Amino acid sequence: MVEGEPSGDRLGAGLMAAIERSCPGVCFLGAGGPAMRAAGLDVVVPTEALTMNGLIEPLLNLPRLWRCRRKLRQAFVAAPIDAFVGIDFNGFNLGLERSLKRRGVAVTHYVSPSIYAWRPGRLRGFHRAMDQLLTLYPFEAELYRHSPVAAVFVGHPLADELAPIADRTALRAELGVGGDGVMVLAVMPGSRRSELRRLLPDFLDAAIRFQASHSKVAILVAAVDAAAEGWIRSELAVRGCQGLQVVAGRSTEVLAAADLALIKSGTGTLEAMLLGVPMVVGYRLDVITAWWVRPLLHTPWVALPNLLAGERLVPEFLQQAVEPAALAQSLTEQVPRADALRERFAVLSATLRQGASERAARAIFELLAQRGIHRPEAA
Repeated sequence: MVEGEPSGDRLGAGLMAAIERSCPGVCFLGAGGPAMRAAGLDVVVPTEALTMNGLIEPLLNLPRLWRCRRKLRQAFVAAPIDAFVGIDFNGFNLGLERSLKRRGVAVTHYVSPSIYAWRPGRLRGFHRAMDQLLTLYPFEAELYRHSPVAAVFVGHPLADELAPIADRTALRAELGVGGDGVMVLAVMPGSRRSELRRLLPDFLDAAIRFQASHSKVAILVAAVDAAAEGWIRSELAVRGCQGLQVVAGRSTEVLAAADLALIKSGTGTLEAMLLGVPMVVGYRLDVITAWWVRPLLHTPWVALPNLLAGERLVPEFLQQAVEPAALAQSLTEQVPRADALRERFAVLSATLRQGASERAARAIFELLAQRGIHRPEAA
């Protein structure tokens, strides 16, 4: 198993647990983060050596990435392995998958590349890399209906784990934003240093503007770790801001406590939807990556709630549009829409609650059974 970022680490750990439940004693080998390591992964390469962002950073680190991929391939061949699961991380995993499939390894790719959004022509070569593809969203499986790729919709593990909290009083008090009639705004600027650099100043300015134009607004700023917390606090100090709470390592709880969120595009928008939190979405790539990606895009939306709904359910601000006044105004516009948005979010969330990890494990065992490889209890 190989993943290359925190969201993949969570998916991988859940899948490992589901496989272990059906096949006690199974051995896992590959690249993973803290959650997968805790679940029993024998680490060949740590995720920290693979995680990159944008277009420029991976290009600058190509030699190291190639060395990591070669090391993984050699370890898998030497083991030898029965099956390989590439978890997202497409640029790295697809090449590794092609090599392993040529050697006769049963290959599953977990999480569809975003062919609905950009470079749909990539689909034509997927069958050379994988035996099956597990998709998180129902609209993705439909894209593969007429292709040689066997696509299986399994749902999203986060949907199995997250749901709106009925009474947030205790959680809010714990986070320091208790009180009657207080509106809580969650500011979610991302986890990577590059994302913080590009989004945090405008997100903070927008949040401060929103707070100034409404009574009783408390702001929680989520930091993924202590390093991000330090960066955020330095930005607040530059602005002379007071009254904003910075919360490290508890992003999901920050969202669960919130009435409204200002959030970067990505998995966080899915979490906000599952937790029933209305949101304004922003994202900004570096200039070179944006220039390269823009002509390849084939979707009018990037936020997951909009992709699932097939319409602009939540507002999106990209690149130069990420501007404090516009963000603050859009946050204000979401307040009267909150109840209607929560109803739509509940319907969309229900479509994703499928017992994803168990369904994914079952699909992998079925693929292995087609190869004559059975679980011990089924032998």
